[in-house]
Amino acid sequence: MDQTGYKKLVKNRRKKQGIFTLLFLAVLLSGWYFPILGSFILLCMLMGIGISIFRGRKWCDWYCPRGSFYDYLGKKISSGKKISSFVKGFPLRIFIIALMMAIMSIQLVRRWPNPYAIGMFFVMMLTFTTLIGVVLASLFHQRTWCCFCPVGSIGNWLGRWRRPLKIDSQLCNQCGVCAKVCPIQVVPHSFVKENSVEVVKDADCLKCGLCVSACPKKALKFE
Repeated sequence: MDQTGYKKLVKNRRKKQGIFTLLFLAVLLSGWYFPILGSFILLCMLMGIGISIFRGRKWCDWYCPRGSFYDYLGKKISSGKKISSFVKGFPLRIFIIALMMAIMSIQLVRRWPNPYAIGMFFVMMLTFTTLIGVVLASLFHQRTWCCFCPVGSIGNWLGRWRRPLKIDSQLCNQCGVCAKVCPIQVVPHSFVKENSVEVVKDADCLKCGLCVSACPKKALKFE
């Protein structure tokens, strides 16, 4: 492992996440007094989906203020347990998206066209779902919520083949370092095929580059 390069990447990423964590908390807390800030939440959702079309789940790395919050502060209370495959599964993701869309549709119709009432709904929604994420972080892993977050799930599907992570089986020695440093528990080395370069098919990859930098054999790269 290139310790210097990896440590620098971790430091820079954490610094950015610290800034976005402060932004997240500022919007979340201020939104209860200034509901119009709720429009910022909707903007983040749209940006996350838009970026995924071109770069996969890169938005969820540190651009997403709540994702940064979970990595920056949620990690401190996380038990670090393995995220269940059920949580990452298609049925739960579809259920959460359908549920959230139904709630949003009902509330937007009820509150339309009052921008303050609409903003307050988004603030309440962000607060409630964040608390769920904090509980999940304490029980399992800090990024558990991100595995079935509606924006993240849509990003997973829209950006599945955008900037894929590739692993060279001729270089990989299955040491598992890539899995240990992944912030959302993707296991790149499990996708290796003999005598080939395999695309890591887990579209929850955040494109953070930690595994690429940490790999002692330089077997990983983004296309």
